[in-house]
Amino acid sequence: MAAKYVFVTGGVVSSLGKGLAAASIGCLLESRGLKVNLMKFDPYLNVDPGTMSPFQHGEVFVTDDGAETDLDLGHYERFTHAKLSRDNNWTTGRIYEQIITKERRGDYLGKTVQVIPHVTNEIKAAMKKVAQDVDVCLVEIGGTVGDIESLPFLEAIRQMRQELGRDNTLFIHVTLVPWIGAAGELKTKPTQHSVKELLSIGIQPDILLCRTDRFLSKELKSKIALFCNVEDEAVITAKDVASIYEVPLVFAREGVDALVLRYLRIDAKQPELARWEELMHRIYNPKDEVHIGIVGKYVEYEDSYKSLKEALVHGAVAHNLKLNLTWVEAEGLESKNGNRDYETQLEGFDGILVPGGFGKRGIEGMLNGIRYARENKVPYFGICLGMQTACIEFARNVCGLDEANSSEFDPATPHRIIYKLRELTGIDELGGTMRLGAWTCKLEPNSQAAKAYGATEISERHRHRYEFNREYEALLTGGGLRITGATPDGTYVEIVELPDHPYFLGCQFHPEFKSKPLEPHPLFSSFVKASYENGRKKRDAKNTEDVEMFLRPERIVRR
Repeated sequence: MAAKYVFVTGGVVSSLGKGLAAASIGCLLESRGLKVNLMKFDPYLNVDPGTMSPFQHGEVFVTDDGAETDLDLGHYERFTHAKLSRDNNWTTGRIYEQIITKERRGDYLGKTVQVIPHVTNEIKAAMKKVAQDVDVCLVEIGGTVGDIESLPFLEAIRQMRQELGRDNTLFIHVTLVPWIGAAGELKTKPTQHSVKELLSIGIQPDILLCRTDRFLSKELKSKIALFCNVEDEAVITAKDVASIYEVPLVFAREGVDALVLRYLRIDAKQPELARWEELMHRIYNPKDEVHIGIVGKYVEYEDSYKSLKEALVHGAVAHNLKLNLTWVEAEGLESKNGNRDYETQLEGFDGILVPGGFGKRGIEGMLNGIRYARENKVPYFGICLGMQTACIEFARNVCGLDEANSSEFDPATPHRIIYKLRELTGIDELGGTMRLGAWTCKLEPNSQAAKAYGATEISERHRHRYEFNREYEALLTGGGLRITGATPDGTYVEIVELPDHPYFLGCQFHPEFKSKPLEPHPLFSSFVKASYENGRKKRDAKNTEDVEMFLRPERIVRR
C-alpha cells in the first residue's frame, strides 16, 4: 500500500507546537500498529541550522547520519521510533541549492527555472522519498500561514492533494483561540482569519487543533466548525498541559487519531497507551525531587538545550523523581580577584552538568563549576564542551599545568589539552570541520559508563570540532583521570571519568539526542540517580546535625 500523508500547518502566531502535535499524532498512529515517518520543512534560506545562533534558532538536533537539523526532529524521535536522517529536514536554502546545482549542470535543458513547477516538484520529491515503506508520513510545514517564505511549501502540499486525492492526504491546521481577559471570553476570529488565509491558496483544513488555555465549549466548537467549514468533531481542544508527554493522551481523549484514520480510510487496531499512562502517573506523582544545576552559556534561551532538558526529565522519571532545574549563566561563576564566591552559587545542587557549546565566553566560569564538583564530591556530568573543560580543569588544578587550555580558546597556549585534530586539513568553511553523527565507542570494563550502559560497545552522536590531545594522556591518567571510552581505532577519546568520585563523567558525544521518555538514556539515568543519592546524604546529614544541636545540654533549660 502506498503511504498516506498528513500535512501539519500553523496559523495566527509561531511557536504553537506544530512539531509536538505532529510527533504526538505519530505516536498515536504508531501505538495502533502503523509504521510512520515524519519530516519538517523550514522556510528560511539557511542551508541547515548548523551555523545559526542558538539564541535565534534553539538547539541543533543531530541525526545518526550527521545531519544538523531542526529541534522538532528531536520531538519526532522522542515520541516515535521513526529513524530520521538528513532527508527528514529540508530548508528553503537546501531546496534552492539543489535546484541551482541542477540548473548549472544543465539538467533542465535550457528551460526557464521557476517556483512552479521546479521548486514545488523538488519539495514533492523530498516528501515521497521519506514516505517509502511506511503507512503514514507526517509532514510539518514550518513558519506561519500568511508568511511569504512558506508559500512554495503550501503550494506543494496543495498539489499533493490534487494528485493523490482526499483519501490519501489530510490537512491539520494548528491555530490559536486566545482568552481575552478584559472581555472574559475566548475569541475565534484569529482562527477564522487563519483558515481564510489557507483557503485563499487552495487548502481546506480537515482538522483544526485549537491551542488554548481552557476547554472549548460545544457551542464554541460548533461556531468554529461553521465558519471554517469543518466537522464539529474535527475542532480539537489542544489545551496547555503541564508536561509535553501528556499531549498524546490528550489527543487520544479528543479522538484525533480516530479522526485521522477515518479521513484516510485506514483500518487499525485500538491504541496501546498503557506505558504512556504509567509514565504520566510517575511524572505527576513523584516520590521525591532532585536538584540539578546546568552551567551553560546559552541559558537565557532554554530551547538552546531542548534535548538536554528532556533527557534529564527522562532520567528523573526513571527513578520516580521530580526534576528541579536551575540554569546557571557560566559567566556569573567567574572568580573576581582570585576569590571563590562561586561556591555559594553552587552549594544547593545535588548534581552539576556542563553542556556543549562553542567559543570562549564563560569558559572560566565552567572551570570553576567543575572544580567545585570535583573537590566537593558533587556528581558531575560533562557533555562535549563539558568533557573538554573537565580535562582542562584537571590539567590545571591537579596536574599543575596552570596554562592548560584548548586551542579553541587560546591558540597560543603552551599546553593544548584540547585541540583541533584536523587543523591540517585546511578546511575553512564553518560547516566542514566537525565530527558529526554516529560513531562507535569502546568502553573500559568496570567503568561507570560500562556499568550504566550494561555494554562495552556503544554508538553515539557527535557535533564538535575539537578533540582531546592524546599527547597529554599519560600526564592526566598519572594524576588520576581515567579514559574509559575511545573510538575502536583509539584515535579519539570519547569518555573520561574520575574513579575516586561518587560520579564524575565527561563524554565527547551528545547522549541527549538518543533519550526517549519510555527509554531514558543510561548516562542521564545514572547521573540523576547519583545526584539524588548525594542530595539525600546531604539532607540526612543536616537532619542529624539539627537533632544533635537540639539535644545539646546547653539547650536544656533547668527550672
